[in-house]
Amino acid sequence: MTDDTQQSKDNGAFAGFDPETVKPYIVKDPEAMALNFARTLENLGKAASAWLEPRERGEIQDPASDPMADMVKTMSKVTEYWLSDPRRTFEAQTQLLSSYFGIWSRTLSKMNGEAVPPEDEAIKKERRFADQDWQRNPFFDFLRQAYFVTAGWAEKMVAEAEGLDPHTRHKAAFYTKQITAALSPANFIATNPELYRETVASSGANLVKGMAMLAEDIKAGGGDLKLRQTDATKFAVGTNMALTPGKVIAQDDVCQIIQYDATTDTVLKRPLLICPPWINKFYILDLNPQKSFIKWCVEQGHTVFVISWVNPDERHRDKDWSSYAREGIDFALDTIEKATGEKEVNAIGYCVGGTLLAATLALHAKEKNKRIKTATLFTTQVDFTHAGDLKVFVDEEQLAALEEQMQATGYLKGSKMATAFNMLRASELIWPYMVNNYLKGQAPMPFDLLYWNSDSTRMAAANHSFYLRNCYLNNALAKGEMVLDGEALSLKDVKIPIYNLATREDHIAPPKSVFLGSQLFGGPVDFVLSGSGHIAGVVNPPDKHKYQFWTGAKPKGEYEDWTKDAEETSGSWWPHWHGWIEAHNDKRVPARKPGGTALNAIESAPGSFVLERS
Repeated sequence: MTDDTQQSKDNGAFAGFDPETVKPYIVKDPEAMALNFARTLENLGKAASAWLEPRERGEIQDPASDPMADMVKTMSKVTEYWLSDPRRTFEAQTQLLSSYFGIWSRTLSKMNGEAVPPEDEAIKKERRFADQDWQRNPFFDFLRQAYFVTAGWAEKMVAEAEGLDPHTRHKAAFYTKQITAALSPANFIATNPELYRETVASSGANLVKGMAMLAEDIKAGGGDLKLRQTDATKFAVGTNMALTPGKVIAQDDVCQIIQYDATTDTVLKRPLLICPPWINKFYILDLNPQKSFIKWCVEQGHTVFVISWVNPDERHRDKDWSSYAREGIDFALDTIEKATGEKEVNAIGYCVGGTLLAATLALHAKEKNKRIKTATLFTTQVDFTHAGDLKVFVDEEQLAALEEQMQATGYLKGSKMATAFNMLRASELIWPYMVNNYLKGQAPMPFDLLYWNSDSTRMAAANHSFYLRNCYLNNALAKGEMVLDGEALSLKDVKIPIYNLATREDHIAPPKSVFLGSQLFGGPVDFVLSGSGHIAGVVNPPDKHKYQFWTGAKPKGEYEDWTKDAEETSGSWWPHWHGWIEAHNDKRVPARKPGGTALNAIESAPGSFVLERS
């Protein structure tokens, strides 16, 4: 290597046009490529048929109020602002064009071996552009830089558009991120060096496999794409997931109640009731023996009961929050009393299960029901002021359209909620799988968490409508305006101790939102902040020695001020929570058997309700 070549590399210059770097981009077998392109089109036709057939039969209707139409309507308001004034339009265009000229100038300098200013570290570390040809090849390097400039410009256009109400601006910013994520050059064969080389090397065989998988996934989704994020053939609930031993000891229309086998000679006198979200299935807390929060609780001496929600269908269309509170939480409390004789219980609620638990506690306070003595909330919002990007999907127009859809079937398809959650992190949960599955033709690796994530549940129409209207749209629980069974609820009536866990990187229940909600309760609240996100921040076994958690003063004032003075502790928050439970009552009794003497086992855990697939 000459000194000039080394100097060029040190300055960030391109490797040049070495013939060896060009070889991977040259088609070697045109005949095989043509044949595979024909097969690709054949499989693409099968995918199109799988999409069209249920629509032609009337099984699927795509109303104009779907998110795509709302996105167009929202973005048109931003466009209208910038096009309504010629001077404003010219300034916006000039900003973008000058940025493109800057890229071109930088590209020429690099090609000439001249030094250029270093790139932003965040851009250099973008996983979508990890392949070395994104920087080594002038064409792909220009595309990469142009993409980041254009995406930043689009976000700026939204931020600086005047006259938008806060909700419209929020939607526009969210949709802009979705659009820029979708249009990334990493998502297309001709503009992604790795995909281009893969297609040339296999003579297009990757596309044949990818389009075959696309057809399979649309068929599996009943006409909608059921994005394949893991190898589902490697997992089965009750076989290698949800393995903690126990029995289903009671069930009604909306849930089964599971009691787990004790593994200690003595147990805490107060049983532990877990109320999971019905938007997903409970076994996130029992993925496998190494990650199971339920198993760990049993090993600490808790008598653990879990609500396993039904995967609703048209029969459950009228089951609302009162139904889930009475036939879920209250039914579980009655079952616990029959099985153990105990009237005092520790309760946990996760995500929307925690929101339901909080509302039920407020209802219990009205009724002088004191069976739940402590409550633990995992990533739970009770004040939805700062509820994050999920609020994008909730306004009167979108809700009315959604309710009309649910009225026709009695439920919301699980795939609709799964898509909404994936859109919160599209660059991680959607587009990498679109590229790997359908363009590279590579089946995803087995991953238990993503299997659980894909095991979606339907939403009962009345329940889901109540949730979206009362929480996301009207913030009724925080305002004291939510009504259950004729009672207006106030969280100030909830006087019991609460352990309120937020996770620092949560996209679903942002920590600021959880913190704000902590201030609404009438009793003592211990706010704890865990590292990582909505799932990994909760499912964090102590023996993994991962992440950290923060504790501090009572949750008052601003979240940002609380975090400045909070004390960091490495590792899992689980032992800290268990200590908190024991601090409130550590009395123990002999270990209990599922059902006690009063209830017979219906079936073994994890039960049949959780096995119902959407």
